[in-house]
Amino acid sequence: MSEDGMFVIKVPGSSANLGPGFDSIGLAVNLYLTIKAEKSEAWEVIPESPELAEFPADENNFICKTAIQTASLYDKKMPPCTIKVSSDIPLTRGLGSSASAIVAGIELADCMCELNLTQDEKLVISSQMEGHPDNVGASIYGGLFIGYQTDEEVYKAVFRNLSLDLVAVVPKEELLTKASRNVLPEQVPFSEGVASGAVGNLLVSSLLSGDYELAGKMMKADRYHQPYRRKLVPHFEQVEETALKSGAFGAALSGAGPSILCFAEKGAGRALEEALIEQFPEMDILPLEVDQNGSIVSECKFEKCGK
Repeated sequence: MSEDGMFVIKVPGSSANLGPGFDSIGLAVNLYLTIKAEKSEAWEVIPESPELAEFPADENNFICKTAIQTASLYDKKMPPCTIKVSSDIPLTRGLGSSASAIVAGIELADCMCELNLTQDEKLVISSQMEGHPDNVGASIYGGLFIGYQTDEEVYKAVFRNLSLDLVAVVPKEELLTKASRNVLPEQVPFSEGVASGAVGNLLVSSLLSGDYELAGKMMKADRYHQPYRRKLVPHFEQVEETALKSGAFGAALSGAGPSILCFAEKGAGRALEEALIEQFPEMDILPLEVDQNGSIVSECKFEKCGK
Protein backbone atom coordinates (compact mmCIF):
# COMPACT_ATOMS: atom_id res chain seq x y z
CA MET A 1 0.00 0.00 0.00
CA SER A 2 1.21 3.52 -0.76
CA GLU A 3 1.56 5.85 2.22
CA ASP A 4 -1.52 7.88 1.37
CA GLY A 5 -3.57 4.83 0.38
CA MET A 6 -4.49 5.73 -3.21
CA PHE A 7 -5.63 2.99 -5.55
CA VAL A 8 -7.06 2.36 -9.00
CA ILE A 9 -9.49 -0.57 -9.22
CA LYS A 10 -10.54 -1.83 -12.65
CA VAL A 11 -13.29 -4.46 -12.89
CA PRO A 12 -14.54 -6.02 -16.15
CA GLY A 13 -18.16 -6.46 -17.03
CA SER A 14 -19.56 -9.87 -17.88
CA SER A 15 -22.14 -11.83 -19.80
CA ALA A 16 -23.83 -14.66 -17.93
CA ASN A 17 -25.67 -17.86 -18.83
CA LEU A 18 -24.56 -18.07 -22.50
CA GLY A 19 -27.81 -19.91 -23.02
CA PRO A 20 -28.09 -23.02 -20.82
CA GLY A 21 -25.49 -22.00 -18.21
CA PHE A 22 -28.14 -20.34 -16.04
CA ASP A 23 -26.69 -18.77 -12.86
CA SER A 24 -23.53 -20.81 -13.44
CA ILE A 25 -21.55 -19.66 -16.49
CA GLY A 26 -20.07 -16.20 -16.90
CA LEU A 27 -17.77 -14.67 -19.51
CA ALA A 28 -15.68 -11.58 -18.70
CA VAL A 29 -15.79 -8.88 -21.39
CA ASN A 30 -13.66 -5.83 -22.05
CA LEU A 31 -16.07 -3.25 -20.67
CA TYR A 32 -14.88 -1.79 -17.38
CA LEU A 33 -15.92 -0.14 -14.14
CA THR A 34 -12.96 1.91 -12.88
CA ILE A 35 -12.64 3.64 -9.53
CA LYS A 36 -9.85 5.83 -8.20
CA ALA A 37 -9.91 5.87 -4.42
CA GLU A 38 -8.14 7.56 -1.54
CA LYS A 39 -8.89 7.87 2.16
CA SER A 40 -10.77 11.01 3.13
CA GLU A 41 -12.52 12.76 6.03
CA ALA A 42 -15.94 11.86 4.63
CA TRP A 43 -17.40 9.71 1.88
CA GLU A 44 -17.59 11.36 -1.51
CA VAL A 45 -18.38 9.66 -4.81
CA ILE A 46 -17.54 11.66 -7.93
CA PRO A 47 -19.07 10.29 -11.15
CA GLU A 48 -16.86 10.57 -14.21
CA SER A 49 -19.44 8.98 -16.52
CA PRO A 50 -22.72 10.90 -17.03
CA GLU A 51 -25.00 7.89 -16.44
CA LEU A 52 -23.50 7.40 -12.96
CA ALA A 53 -24.61 10.84 -11.76
CA GLU A 54 -28.00 9.46 -10.67
CA PHE A 55 -26.45 7.36 -7.89
CA PRO A 56 -25.80 8.56 -4.31
CA ALA A 57 -22.64 10.58 -3.81
CA ASP A 58 -22.02 9.49 -0.21
CA GLU A 59 -21.80 6.27 1.81
CA ASN A 60 -25.21 5.23 0.45
CA ASN A 61 -23.63 4.58 -2.92
CA PHE A 62 -23.76 0.85 -3.70
CA ILE A 63 -19.97 0.55 -4.04
CA CYS A 64 -19.44 2.26 -0.67
CA LYS A 65 -22.10 0.15 1.04
CA THR A 66 -20.49 -3.00 -0.35
CA ALA A 67 -17.07 -1.91 0.95
CA ILE A 68 -18.47 -1.10 4.39
CA GLN A 69 -20.28 -4.44 4.55
CA THR A 70 -17.18 -6.35 3.44
CA ALA A 71 -14.99 -4.69 6.07
CA SER A 72 -17.53 -5.49 8.78
CA LEU A 73 -17.33 -9.19 7.94
CA TYR A 74 -13.76 -9.05 9.26
CA ASP A 75 -14.53 -6.76 12.22
CA LYS A 76 -12.88 -3.83 10.47
CA LYS A 77 -14.16 -0.27 10.18
CA MET A 78 -14.09 0.90 6.60
CA PRO A 79 -12.51 4.38 6.42
CA PRO A 80 -14.33 7.05 4.42
CA CYS A 81 -12.96 7.55 0.93
CA THR A 82 -13.16 9.92 -1.98
CA ILE A 83 -13.71 7.81 -5.06
CA LYS A 84 -13.96 8.80 -8.69
CA VAL A 85 -16.05 6.35 -10.69
CA SER A 86 -16.23 5.79 -14.43
CA SER A 87 -17.82 2.98 -16.39
CA ASP A 88 -18.42 1.90 -19.97
CA ILE A 89 -20.61 -1.03 -18.88
CA PRO A 90 -24.21 -0.28 -19.95
CA LEU A 91 -26.46 -0.11 -16.88
CA THR A 92 -29.28 -2.66 -16.44
CA ARG A 93 -28.62 -4.20 -19.84
CA GLY A 94 -27.42 -7.66 -18.78
CA LEU A 95 -23.68 -6.97 -18.99
CA GLY A 96 -22.77 -7.27 -15.33
CA SER A 97 -22.95 -3.65 -14.15
CA SER A 98 -24.19 -4.54 -10.65
CA ALA A 99 -21.77 -7.46 -10.28
CA SER A 100 -18.82 -5.23 -11.22
CA ALA A 101 -19.90 -2.73 -8.56
CA ILE A 102 -19.99 -5.51 -5.94
CA VAL A 103 -16.50 -6.67 -6.89
CA ALA A 104 -15.22 -3.08 -6.89
CA GLY A 105 -16.60 -2.52 -3.37
CA ILE A 106 -14.95 -5.70 -2.10
CA GLU A 107 -11.65 -4.74 -3.71
CA LEU A 108 -11.92 -1.27 -2.12
CA ALA A 109 -12.39 -2.74 1.36
CA ASP A 110 -9.55 -5.19 0.75
CA CYS A 111 -7.20 -2.31 -0.15
CA MET A 112 -8.15 0.22 2.49
CA CYS A 113 -8.52 -2.22 5.39
CA GLU A 114 -5.59 -4.43 4.36
CA LEU A 115 -7.74 -7.55 4.50
CA ASN A 116 -5.40 -9.51 2.20
CA LEU A 117 -8.30 -11.44 0.74
CA THR A 118 -7.67 -14.23 -1.74
CA GLN A 119 -9.60 -14.36 -4.99
CA ASP A 120 -11.56 -17.32 -3.64
CA GLU A 121 -12.56 -15.34 -0.55
CA LYS A 122 -13.67 -12.45 -2.74
CA LEU A 123 -15.70 -14.93 -4.79
CA VAL A 124 -17.55 -16.27 -1.75
CA ILE A 125 -18.37 -12.79 -0.44
CA SER A 126 -19.50 -11.46 -3.82
CA SER A 127 -21.55 -14.56 -4.64
CA GLN A 128 -23.41 -14.29 -1.34
CA MET A 129 -24.15 -10.64 -2.05
CA GLU A 130 -25.19 -11.24 -5.67
CA GLY A 131 -27.00 -14.52 -5.05
CA HIS A 132 -25.19 -16.43 -7.80
CA PRO A 133 -21.53 -16.70 -8.81
CA ASP A 134 -21.49 -16.36 -12.59
CA ASN A 135 -21.13 -12.60 -13.15
CA VAL A 136 -19.02 -11.83 -10.09
CA GLY A 137 -16.79 -14.84 -10.78
CA ALA A 138 -16.08 -13.68 -14.31
CA SER A 139 -15.35 -10.16 -13.06
CA ILE A 140 -12.89 -11.43 -10.44
CA TYR A 141 -11.03 -14.07 -12.46
CA GLY A 142 -11.54 -13.07 -16.09
CA GLY A 143 -12.06 -15.55 -18.93
CA LEU A 144 -14.78 -18.18 -18.92
CA PHE A 145 -16.04 -18.83 -15.39
CA ILE A 146 -18.15 -21.81 -14.33
CA GLY A 147 -19.41 -21.91 -10.75
CA TYR A 148 -21.67 -23.78 -8.37
CA GLN A 149 -22.76 -22.09 -5.14
CA THR A 150 -23.87 -23.71 -1.88
CA ASP A 151 -24.73 -22.04 1.42
CA GLU A 152 -21.14 -22.41 2.61
CA GLU A 153 -18.86 -22.18 -0.42
CA VAL A 154 -18.48 -21.71 -4.16
CA TYR A 155 -16.93 -24.32 -6.45
CA LYS A 156 -15.42 -23.02 -9.65
CA ALA A 157 -13.49 -23.65 -12.84
CA VAL A 158 -11.84 -20.87 -14.84
CA PHE A 159 -10.63 -21.05 -18.45
CA ARG A 160 -8.66 -18.30 -20.15
CA ASN A 161 -7.88 -19.96 -23.47
CA LEU A 162 -10.99 -18.89 -25.39
CA SER A 163 -10.18 -16.74 -28.41
CA LEU A 164 -13.44 -15.39 -29.76
CA ASP A 165 -14.91 -12.31 -31.35
CA LEU A 166 -17.96 -11.01 -29.53
CA VAL A 167 -20.55 -8.45 -30.58
CA ALA A 168 -23.16 -7.19 -28.12
CA VAL A 169 -26.47 -5.81 -29.36
CA VAL A 170 -27.65 -3.40 -26.69
CA PRO A 171 -31.13 -1.84 -26.89
CA LYS A 172 -31.81 1.59 -25.45
CA GLU A 173 -34.47 0.39 -23.02
CA GLU A 174 -33.70 -1.22 -19.67
CA LEU A 175 -34.82 -4.63 -18.44
CA LEU A 176 -34.58 -5.02 -14.70
CA THR A 177 -33.32 -8.38 -13.45
CA LYS A 178 -36.26 -8.71 -11.06
CA ALA A 179 -38.79 -8.39 -13.89
CA SER A 180 -36.82 -10.84 -16.00
CA ARG A 181 -36.69 -13.40 -13.18
CA ASN A 182 -40.40 -13.09 -12.48
CA VAL A 183 -41.26 -14.79 -15.80
CA LEU A 184 -39.30 -17.94 -14.91
CA PRO A 185 -41.13 -21.02 -13.60
CA GLU A 186 -40.68 -22.01 -9.96
CA GLN A 187 -40.37 -25.69 -10.93
CA VAL A 188 -39.66 -27.81 -14.01
CA PRO A 189 -40.34 -31.53 -14.52
CA PHE A 190 -37.47 -33.91 -13.70
CA SER A 191 -37.08 -34.97 -17.33
CA GLU A 192 -36.86 -31.32 -18.37
CA GLY A 193 -34.17 -30.69 -15.75
CA VAL A 194 -32.13 -33.64 -17.02
CA ALA A 195 -32.36 -32.43 -20.62
CA SER A 196 -31.47 -28.88 -19.63
CA GLY A 197 -28.42 -30.05 -17.69
CA ALA A 198 -27.25 -32.11 -20.65
CA VAL A 199 -27.46 -29.05 -22.92
CA GLY A 200 -25.39 -27.03 -20.46
CA ASN A 201 -22.77 -29.76 -20.14
CA LEU A 202 -22.40 -29.97 -23.90
CA LEU A 203 -22.13 -26.19 -24.22
CA VAL A 204 -19.12 -26.12 -21.90
CA SER A 205 -17.38 -29.07 -23.54
CA SER A 206 -17.92 -27.70 -27.05
CA LEU A 207 -16.55 -24.26 -26.11
CA LEU A 208 -13.45 -25.79 -24.55
CA SER A 209 -12.86 -28.18 -27.44
CA GLY A 210 -13.37 -25.49 -30.08
CA ASP A 211 -16.45 -27.10 -31.60
CA TYR A 212 -18.14 -23.76 -32.06
CA GLU A 213 -20.88 -24.98 -34.36
CA LEU A 214 -22.05 -27.31 -31.62
CA ALA A 215 -21.67 -24.56 -29.00
CA GLY A 216 -24.02 -22.37 -31.02
CA LYS A 217 -26.59 -25.13 -31.23
CA MET A 218 -26.47 -25.61 -27.47
CA MET A 219 -26.94 -21.88 -26.86
CA LYS A 220 -30.09 -22.04 -28.94
CA ALA A 221 -31.24 -25.27 -27.25
CA ASP A 222 -31.35 -23.67 -23.77
CA ARG A 223 -34.42 -24.69 -21.79
CA TYR A 224 -33.71 -22.87 -18.52
CA HIS A 225 -34.52 -19.22 -19.20
CA GLN A 226 -34.45 -18.02 -22.81
CA PRO A 227 -37.78 -19.63 -23.83
CA TYR A 228 -39.51 -17.73 -21.01
CA ARG A 229 -37.72 -14.43 -21.47
CA ARG A 230 -38.15 -14.14 -25.22
CA LYS A 231 -41.48 -12.35 -24.77
CA LEU A 232 -39.67 -9.63 -22.79
CA VAL A 233 -37.05 -9.25 -25.52
CA PRO A 234 -38.97 -8.96 -28.80
CA HIS A 235 -35.81 -8.26 -30.82
CA PHE A 236 -34.14 -11.52 -29.74
CA GLU A 237 -35.20 -13.65 -32.71
CA GLN A 238 -34.37 -10.98 -35.29
CA VAL A 239 -30.92 -10.40 -33.79
CA GLU A 240 -30.25 -14.13 -33.57
CA GLU A 241 -31.31 -14.68 -37.18
CA THR A 242 -29.21 -11.80 -38.50
CA ALA A 243 -26.18 -12.86 -36.48
CA LEU A 244 -26.27 -16.47 -37.65
CA LYS A 245 -26.53 -15.33 -41.26
CA SER A 246 -23.62 -12.91 -40.83
CA GLY A 247 -20.84 -15.09 -39.46
CA ALA A 248 -21.86 -15.78 -35.86
CA PHE A 249 -21.88 -19.37 -34.64
CA GLY A 250 -24.25 -18.54 -31.80
CA ALA A 251 -26.21 -15.86 -29.99
CA ALA A 252 -27.56 -15.76 -26.46
CA LEU A 253 -29.45 -13.47 -24.14
CA SER A 254 -26.80 -11.73 -22.04
CA GLY A 255 -27.64 -12.34 -18.40
CA ALA A 256 -31.23 -11.32 -17.77
CA GLY A 257 -31.21 -9.23 -20.96
CA PRO A 258 -32.16 -7.23 -22.87
CA SER A 259 -28.72 -7.30 -24.55
CA ILE A 260 -27.90 -10.12 -26.94
CA LEU A 261 -24.32 -11.40 -27.12
CA CYS A 262 -23.29 -12.80 -30.50
CA PHE A 263 -20.32 -15.17 -30.79
CA ALA A 264 -18.00 -15.55 -33.77
CA GLU A 265 -14.69 -17.21 -34.44
CA LYS A 266 -11.65 -14.95 -34.30
CA GLY A 267 -11.51 -12.70 -37.35
CA ALA A 268 -15.21 -12.86 -38.18
CA GLY A 269 -16.33 -10.20 -35.72
CA ARG A 270 -15.94 -7.15 -37.93
CA ALA A 271 -18.26 -8.41 -40.66
CA LEU A 272 -20.75 -9.49 -38.00
CA GLU A 273 -20.59 -6.05 -36.38
CA GLU A 274 -21.23 -4.28 -39.69
CA ALA A 275 -24.22 -6.49 -40.50
CA LEU A 276 -25.78 -5.85 -37.09
CA ILE A 277 -25.21 -2.08 -37.35
CA GLU A 278 -26.98 -2.06 -40.71
CA GLN A 279 -29.90 -4.15 -39.50
CA PHE A 280 -30.37 -2.55 -36.04
CA PRO A 281 -29.40 1.14 -36.31
CA GLU A 282 -31.59 2.01 -33.31
CA MET A 283 -29.46 -0.14 -30.98
CA ASP A 284 -25.89 0.13 -29.74
CA ILE A 285 -23.62 -2.44 -31.38
CA LEU A 286 -20.51 -3.11 -29.27
CA PRO A 287 -17.57 -5.14 -30.61
CA LEU A 288 -16.07 -6.94 -27.61
CA GLU A 289 -13.33 -9.34 -26.59
CA VAL A 290 -12.98 -11.76 -23.71
CA ASP A 291 -11.22 -10.10 -20.78
CA GLN A 292 -8.56 -12.55 -19.59
CA ASN A 293 -7.38 -10.74 -16.44
CA GLY A 294 -10.36 -10.10 -14.20
CA SER A 295 -10.29 -7.33 -11.60
CA ILE A 296 -7.00 -5.46 -11.26
CA VAL A 297 -5.88 -3.24 -8.37
CA SER A 298 -2.91 -0.90 -8.71
CA GLU A 299 -1.46 1.98 -6.74
CA CYS A 300 -2.37 5.37 -8.13
CA LYS A 301 0.62 6.91 -9.87
CA PHE A 302 -0.62 10.46 -9.60
CA GLU A 303 -0.06 13.04 -6.89
CA LYS A 304 -3.76 12.91 -6.15
CA CYS A 305 -6.09 10.25 -7.50
CA GLY A 306 -7.82 11.33 -10.68
CA LYS A 307 -5.52 14.27 -11.44
